[in-house]
Amino acid sequence: MDFRDTRQVPSCPGGILYRIRPRDTYYQIAQRFGTTVEALVAANPGVDPRNLMIGQVICVPVTPPPGPCPGGFPYVIRSGDTIFALAQRFGTTVDAILRANPGIVPERLRIGQVICIPAPRPPVCPGGTIYQVRQGDTLYLIAQRFGVSLTSLINANPQISDPDVLQVGELICIPPR
Repeated sequence: MDFRDTRQVPSCPGGILYRIRPRDTYYQIAQRFGTTVEALVAANPGVDPRNLMIGQVICVPVTPPPGPCPGGFPYVIRSGDTIFALAQRFGTTVDAILRANPGIVPERLRIGQVICIPAPRPPVCPGGTIYQVRQGDTLYLIAQRFGVSLTSLINANPQISDPDVLQVGELICIPPR
C-alpha cells in the first residue's frame, strides 16, 4: 500500500494528520502531541499500533481549538513555545493570552495544541505604518511592496523572533522610506 496516495489518508475531523517516521511508536506520538495511546487507537481503527510503517499517515486527535477568538487568531503550539515568548512575539501580554484561553495550563503546553492569540497591541512604529500580515506574505515581499529595505523592515520589528516565519494576522511596522 502506498501512503503517498491521498486516497489512503484517513479522515481526521478535529485532529491533525501525521506521517509515521522511523522509530515512531503510539506512545511517543501520544507524548509528543499531548494525547493518549487509547485516543490514537480510537482515532485510527484498523491500524495496528505494533506494526506502524514509515510513511503511513495516521490521525492524531488534538485538543479542539478554543471558542471564538475575536480580533485575534488561532495558533498551533510548536516545540519550544511558551506563553511568555508568544506574548512577546505577537505583541500582547501573558495575561491577555491566559484570559483568551481559559483552562490552559501555561506549564503544560502541548505541540499541536491550538490556542487563541488575542488581538495584538500594535507595534511601536514612529513615522511608519502598521501592516497586518496576510496569507503568502514574507518580509522580503512586504519590503518590496512598500519600497523599504529588508534590513530596515527587520530592524523595525524586533518582536519577530524568526524572520522566515510570519503569522497571518500579525501586526508589523513598515518603517518610513
